[in-house]
Amino acid sequence: MFYESTRGDGKLITSAEAIQQGISPDGGLFVPEEKPIIKLDVINLLVEKSYSERCAEILKHYLSDFTNDEIIQCVNSAYNIHSFDHPDIAPLANLDRGLSVLELWHGPTCAFKDMALQILPRLLVKSMEKTGEAGNILILVATSGDTGKAALEGFKDVPHTAIVVFYPEQGVSEVQKLQMITQEGDNVGVFAVRGNFDDAQSGVKEIFGDIATADIISRYNFKFSSANSINWGRLVPQVAYYFSAYAELIKQGRIQLGEKINFVVPTGNFGNILAGYYAREMGLPVNKLICASNANDVLDEFIKTGVYNRMREFKKTLSPSMDILISSNLERLLFELTGHDAEPVRKWMSKLKQSGSYEVEGAIRERIRGIFWSNFATDKETMQTIRNAYQRYNYVIDTHTAVGLNVYAKYLAATADPSYTVIVSTASPFKFNASVARALLGEEKTFGRSEFDLLGMLSEFSQMPVPTGLRELDQRPVLHRQVVEKNNMKQAVLSFIKNK
Repeated sequence: MFYESTRGDGKLITSAEAIQQGISPDGGLFVPEEKPIIKLDVINLLVEKSYSERCAEILKHYLSDFTNDEIIQCVNSAYNIHSFDHPDIAPLANLDRGLSVLELWHGPTCAFKDMALQILPRLLVKSMEKTGEAGNILILVATSGDTGKAALEGFKDVPHTAIVVFYPEQGVSEVQKLQMITQEGDNVGVFAVRGNFDDAQSGVKEIFGDIATADIISRYNFKFSSANSINWGRLVPQVAYYFSAYAELIKQGRIQLGEKINFVVPTGNFGNILAGYYAREMGLPVNKLICASNANDVLDEFIKTGVYNRMREFKKTLSPSMDILISSNLERLLFELTGHDAEPVRKWMSKLKQSGSYEVEGAIRERIRGIFWSNFATDKETMQTIRNAYQRYNYVIDTHTAVGLNVYAKYLAATADPSYTVIVSTASPFKFNASVARALLGEEKTFGRSEFDLLGMLSEFSQMPVPTGLRELDQRPVLHRQVVEKNNMKQAVLSFIKNK
């Protein structure tokens, strides 16, 4: 299996090279040259396997330059009872006869990013060995909240790596912020950016494309790579949990082999739902991928109209990990839907950069609408959905999962589709406990309480334990206090690397 750039530089590279580089030198994203096919009889074999075994089966098709033993070693090191607090790793919670929730938040940082970022450092180290890379890798990350902590935790003290995370100063929850600024590790750096997530993400992409900066860090024996979902090594592990969910539904007798199901995915950067698209293209019986946006509904508008327009008001919502107006992974989808034609992709990405918008033609637009359905939820709807889920199912959900459940209700109202549906749950309710507690306990009981007071209150109300990674978070020493302007991110990286 070889990989090529969405911008068409013409070079084919191995998966190890793609993972090590993170992003193509031409600014594009790496995608597999071809898509492997998983037949139903192979899916059936996954039913009695563990999550790690299911993951290894999917990864071997994309990481063909890795041995089976290397893949199994990476998988078993990532998904185990020491890192995840549930033996199934990604368990299903069944809410109704035709509705389940895929819980992707049982890892060390209580968010779905752990599903990829527990294994990415292991894949990266193996990739460096395979490519004969003798130097060190500097991981750059822009985060809207969850990726930052998950990447920091995953790469903490990993040999031959260092990691710098940028997060929007006012764009993450207090819990998310404290998870990052209290991060230990001799190879980690954390910087707040005066701006929003898109500012941080654009700054990181600019650094990746800056030859002069790359030359400077090379003098310190470092090369750049990424832990955002622009890195194929971050995206491909996410494909596995779609197959795992399907196999688990068969195991529980809730669907039959070959039956098509829906997945509802709360998404801002499009990586999570794109992994579902790749699973579908590989042969997983998927009826619809339902894209759930918050009030920053740029993806919803794109799926409905074919117009991608980031020139709109940026809204801070109760689901901050989705507060994104530039969805990087959409570029991969466009490349796939054009039949790997880089020319229109370059044109669209250039228009996005120069004017803030682009429009795809009718044929591509119709293909998108054939695969995806979309809508969005307001903050008011999000809060009501949290209450409704508890009242109806006795189940506590976070704000992002609530966006997904609300959009699913709109999908049902619009289509009456009876297909079995899985809501992809991206965070523990405790990760965004201020909003969840307010929704369930009311304004009077929660007014004036800190997020850490509310952790205990929510735990007592729900009879759920506070996750280990969040306990006494406010008592940990703050180790990272630096705040930078968005145009000073490059200097922050250079300052960090000079002190390594």
